[in-house]
Amino acid sequence: MASSLKSPVAVDVNLQDVFFEQSSAACPISPDTWTNWFQTWLEVMRPELPEADIYELSLRLTTDAEIQALNAQYRQQDRPTDVLAFASLEVNFPKLPAEFSELEPLYLGDIIISIETAERQAEQQGHSLSVELAWLASHGFLHLLGWDHPDEDSLANMLSQQQTLLKIIGILS
Repeated sequence: MASSLKSPVAVDVNLQDVFFEQSSAACPISPDTWTNWFQTWLEVMRPELPEADIYELSLRLTTDAEIQALNAQYRQQDRPTDVLAFASLEVNFPKLPAEFSELEPLYLGDIIISIETAERQAEQQGHSLSVELAWLASHGFLHLLGWDHPDEDSLANMLSQQQTLLKIIGILS
């Protein structure tokens, strides 16, 4: 293989399914599908990432009560929300030494999604829970990469990028 070609992106997704483990329902998205989605998105967003052999992130599927507690603690908003993202890297990624990327996965951060809020939003939007979860995961993922939406223009850019990510995995046409 030519040295100018990059190897495929590898990602470790630490899936913590608190919600579905406590219910009789099954998550509509398998752990392998989550990993494939994040791997595909990392491949697309690779130019915006610091170089690493393996990336890592955590995805927690939870309840309104838990996400409300986190939202109150970290954002001082005492109400449930659909998704929270806690990025581990700064917006301007540092240039990491090559030997670092060979030793450990580069941890991007945590995405937390309230399944209860996602279910309500899916019903309101008239689409499946799977589509809503993909939408929320892509939103959280972009936050891990430093995207934010403090104003209407940046929100429009972020929503456009989410749509691109969802098209790539076949969720939107």
